[in-house]
Amino acid sequence: MIPDLVLASTSPRRLELLARIGVTPARIAAPDVDEDPLKAEEPRPYALRIALAKAQAVERGANEVVLAGDTTIAVGRRILGKPADEADLRRMLGLLSGRRHHCLSAVCVIARDGKARTRISDTIVAFKPLSAAEIDAYVASGEGMGKAGGYAIQGRAEAWVRFLSGSHSGVVGLPLFETRALLATAGVPIA
Repeated sequence: MIPDLVLASTSPRRLELLARIGVTPARIAAPDVDEDPLKAEEPRPYALRIALAKAQAVERGANEVVLAGDTTIAVGRRILGKPADEADLRRMLGLLSGRRHHCLSAVCVIARDGKARTRISDTIVAFKPLSAAEIDAYVASGEGMGKAGGYAIQGRAEAWVRFLSGSHSGVVGLPLFETRALLATAGVPIA
């Protein structure tokens, strides 16, 4: 029997990305997870922990496979979450301006047997130096609010990317190579 897929995310971007590989979840569930980093937690273990926590936070039926993801922006060992307000967004964009950062996109799949498997995509992104006017315009657009690191690569911020090495879909919110492999292992049909 083919398992039903539960997407443990209400992100429209993750739903769109799954459609690119021919996957439509049977249902969508919003995980309720505290995403605050632990004291001295480094970005890679943090992203993996949050993806696992999101997958475990969703009730899974006997014939269901749960998929969850977490996208974390890291500048050095600093984790940039979602901006709390416009001032926080300005601070984040200032940190990203003219430098490289890592976009860690973790994926967790809990199979029908209850076994959780995780993978992570590490993409290096470099922004051009941003002027105060560019930061002001981006903040005013509202696009960066609610996004890890304060930007959406699939939007206006893509014009700032002077270098990217890794998974573009991972920066958007779900690394398709890693996701496809985990879903196939769990018996979810892939187009």
